[in-house]
Amino acid sequence: MNKDFKVKETKVRITADNEVAAREVKQMIHDRHAVLINLMGSPGAGKTSTLVRTINALKEEFRIGVMEADVDSDVDARTIRETGAKVIQLHTGGSCHMDADMTKRGLDEMGVDDLDVIFLENVGNLVCPAEFDVGADLKVMILSVPEGDDKPLKYPLMFTVSDVMLVNKIDAAPIFDFNLPAAKERAQALNPNIRVFALSAKTGEGYEDWTKWLKEKIREVRV
Repeated sequence: MNKDFKVKETKVRITADNEVAAREVKQMIHDRHAVLINLMGSPGAGKTSTLVRTINALKEEFRIGVMEADVDSDVDARTIRETGAKVIQLHTGGSCHMDADMTKRGLDEMGVDDLDVIFLENVGNLVCPAEFDVGADLKVMILSVPEGDDKPLKYPLMFTVSDVMLVNKIDAAPIFDFNLPAAKERAQALNPNIRVFALSAKTGEGYEDWTKWLKEKIREVRV
């Protein structure tokens, strides 16, 4: 059927522009021999509490900065500040994710010349953050036990693009009848290379393995 109007696929342009900005972010970070880590997960998955324990395990060796992204509030930035890490709160103005341009502006505002590792705690969401590359060297997603072991089936893109899956609140697995092998199998069916660590931000279980691996990865990327 003939149309007397044009159709413009705007998402194609948005994605292309984001890819350009993501390359600029990555270049800026690498020029300073730093590492950018994109931390993603649902609201309540335990991103901030996981980040606090991770920072405390890394801060003796690395200078750490954190960009806290949220629709509003500065609660998480206040929590992170207690670790001694350099922190900035980013408000997304209602956006459900960070894109590469927003990330670049956050990095410029925070300043990265004195940092070795920068964490971006993305907006709580399993959909939008997976779609936008922010120029990170490492994409880490958190799946919390109360969310269920079937989340890879419901939100496949997040598990496909992530380098690491942290299964948080593993101490509560018996209460929620959470099947860790099933969650791991479903995630690795989507992404055979995804690394899986089961841990608890409450008890500290699993953090030794996670932070040991992360330190090695950071050193590898910074070379």
